[in-house]
Amino acid sequence: MGEDEELAELRRQRMMQMQQQQMAEQEQLQRKQQMQAQIQSVLMQVMEPAARERLGTIKLTRPEIAASIEQQIVALAQSGRLRQQITDEQLKGLLAQIVPQKKEFNIRRV
Repeated sequence: MGEDEELAELRRQRMMQMQQQQMAEQEQLQRKQQMQAQIQSVLMQVMEPAARERLGTIKLTRPEIAASIEQQIVALAQSGRLRQQITDEQLKGLLAQIVPQKKEFNIRRV
């Protein structure tokens, strides 16, 4: 086996590794998209339109908080602990529990 044949074999193996990695990444992306679609479906069923709109706005500015709230709501829905649709006021209550309150500082000059 000459150097050219060894080099060709190494290239072929590397190409196969890259293709397998790309396929794995695509599968992971598809699973993530399916999961997100399922979450959105659950949210459509258990949230009133005003609450969904507020959550959408939060998702634009603070995606990590929105994801946390979505997970909580889906968990509540799956466990059967939701008796009615979540209103905007109830969503505000969830937000108040999750988002740390800002501390106010009063600066007085003497």
